[in-house]
Amino acid sequence: MTTSKGNYLARVGVSSLALGVATALVGTAMAQGQLEEVVSTAQRREQNVQDVPVSVSTMSEERFDAAIESGEDIRALAVRVPALYAESSNGRNAPRFYIRGLGNTDFDLAASQPVSVVVDEVVQENVILKAFPLFDIERVEVLRGPQGTLFGRNTPAGIVKFDTAKPTQEFDGDFRVSYGSFDNLNSQLGLGGALLGSEAWSGRLSLLYQNRDDWIDNGFTGGNDVMGGLKEFAYRGQVEYAPNDGFRMLANVHGRNFNGTGSIFRANIIGPGNNELNDNFDRDQVFFDEGNDNPQTLDSLGGSVRIEIGLGDVTLTSITAHETAEYSSLGDIDGGFGAVFLPGPSGPGIIPFPSQTQDSLDNIDQFTQELRLSSGSDGSWNWQAGVFYFDSEFAVTTTPFFIPPTTVAHENTAWAAFGQASFDLNDSWTLTGGVRYTDDEKDLTGGGATPVNVQDDQISWDLAAMWSVSDSVNLFARVAEGFRAPTIQGRDVAFGGAPSTATSETILSAEFGIKSELVDRRVRLNGSVWWYEISDQQLSAIGGANNFVQLVNADKGVGIGFDVDGEFVITDNFFVTAGFAYTDTELQDSTLAAGTCGTGLCTVLDPLDGNGNALVDGNAFPQAPDLQFSFTARWSKPTANGEIFVFTDWAYQGETQFLLYETAEFFSEDTFEGGLRIGYRAENYELALWGRNITDEENLKGGIDFNNLTGFVNQPRLWGVSYTRSLGN
Repeated sequence: MTTSKGNYLARVGVSSLALGVATALVGTAMAQGQLEEVVSTAQRREQNVQDVPVSVSTMSEERFDAAIESGEDIRALAVRVPALYAESSNGRNAPRFYIRGLGNTDFDLAASQPVSVVVDEVVQENVILKAFPLFDIERVEVLRGPQGTLFGRNTPAGIVKFDTAKPTQEFDGDFRVSYGSFDNLNSQLGLGGALLGSEAWSGRLSLLYQNRDDWIDNGFTGGNDVMGGLKEFAYRGQVEYAPNDGFRMLANVHGRNFNGTGSIFRANIIGPGNNELNDNFDRDQVFFDEGNDNPQTLDSLGGSVRIEIGLGDVTLTSITAHETAEYSSLGDIDGGFGAVFLPGPSGPGIIPFPSQTQDSLDNIDQFTQELRLSSGSDGSWNWQAGVFYFDSEFAVTTTPFFIPPTTVAHENTAWAAFGQASFDLNDSWTLTGGVRYTDDEKDLTGGGATPVNVQDDQISWDLAAMWSVSDSVNLFARVAEGFRAPTIQGRDVAFGGAPSTATSETILSAEFGIKSELVDRRVRLNGSVWWYEISDQQLSAIGGANNFVQLVNADKGVGIGFDVDGEFVITDNFFVTAGFAYTDTELQDSTLAAGTCGTGLCTVLDPLDGNGNALVDGNAFPQAPDLQFSFTARWSKPTANGEIFVFTDWAYQGETQFLLYETAEFFSEDTFEGGLRIGYRAENYELALWGRNITDEENLKGGIDFNNLTGFVNQPRLWGVSYTRSLGN
């Protein structure tokens, strides 16, 4: 999977040529409009994104709303931001993120990830907390590359960052309702303004309700429309107290209740001998003899208090947060049934043994506290320094089909001290540097296993320089080192195995980038070329004959690539965005081996060792698309009181391996999905017809390799209508 240097440079050249042609096209257009300034908080303060020496992508409100309008979850952002990917074998409530090819395929509820999700400056560490639904969002940012200085450990790949809409003194808000395929109802309300008639108090209430009917039949039980649906209610309440310029307090309470279907596993729909969906695949039907139609439930409650105190030219910020959640998911993991054990006709492929499994997350309890001092944002010298404390406790219960439930308890405690400073050497040059010391400790107990403890302390750092070549072009270079804390994996305890551990992985990353606004601010082109090397890379060896989950450390992992963001005002009424990412990753460990598919049905392409395990040296990272391309276009025609508009968005994903070892079956390539919105927008309302996956692509998204050729796929084509009403001024 390694791409030659010549091929890599050729791709860079082609991309540069394409962007140059796009710029020339805009330059000849008779456009009068300009791009608006984009605000980023990548450095924990508000800045123009063009002035931040970090590779950052943002999503406009329209692009974001289009992606989730049909009731989709956070995974809808995958591929629509350059170098960002997301997937899950557990469904919408356990997303796994990847940036520049780096992520973790582990499906266990205690798995750590190298991509962190941060909401309102609070880290959402557990995979379940990362899945909180997206509504009434003000800002979406993807920070690529290690972010260990300001945001901590477990960010060697980067961060997906969300800022919700905040209270203001002005009465404002909006109401959105959407209805479509499968009786899909998605309604949102965001409403805020002054409280008690006081200039010191303000509040905001945000609500979400989603409902989708079941639409998948169970051919084994004869049940019609018994899977695929969901019902969810989520809320967020915020109150701000700001009596003067020197004090500000923001309190946030949020929660959700979800009932629906987990991932739909489909037995033997791939190959054999290729990755094509075969005749066993029927999007509207499965054959489950167990799993009770794969139900999934989730309840969560959390809150935070953010306090700012002005101390002359310095501001003290305190952020205290607490998150709780409970989760359960039951599934027929092999996605079918076997004629060996049950009478009647065979399902889509022989299943050698039952595999019903339930995984539950009991009483997750996460507490975080941050204190930081920061200078004013004006002037040539800006700095911030602080301390951070993290504590998380939860229990994971696994119930296989053949033995009683097994519960293991996890505890993770970490603390850190950090600092960062930026200095303007002159009008053209700015230097930024930071350092963070982190101490991290994890414990596993219960399940009859010997207690396990892992601990490490590391220093993360970054150094960046930005050169303002002109008023419209900035160049930056950044070098950073980060780490992912040591990890314990205890799921195998439920299957008679022992816990496994992985030591800390460290990453050294370097990138060179450009940020530009051209043609009288009608073109914005941002891009970067990057390289990283990971020492002791943490990996998860999943599946095989026993469907075990084992943590391993690879000697080294290397990645190289580039990513580009573009926005183009073609005319006053025609706006285009495009994103492109090329990623080449390689595992480098001559002795690293992984177990292969349990029944031998898959076609292994790697060499085998003496034990029949696949040697994975030289393979690409799992779930690391080599190419990603996204495109949106918006055209409008003004009317007397508003505008008629057409908006379309498309996302393409190149070759993506699902597993550590390579096979002819468990990968995807050249997949894409497109969306469309056609509507009318007036001053205070919008009415639109929308469609998602409008060409009804059937894309393989993942597989399970332990006893058949099971796979899972994307959502079908969805159509609907939406109405949005602006409230307030």
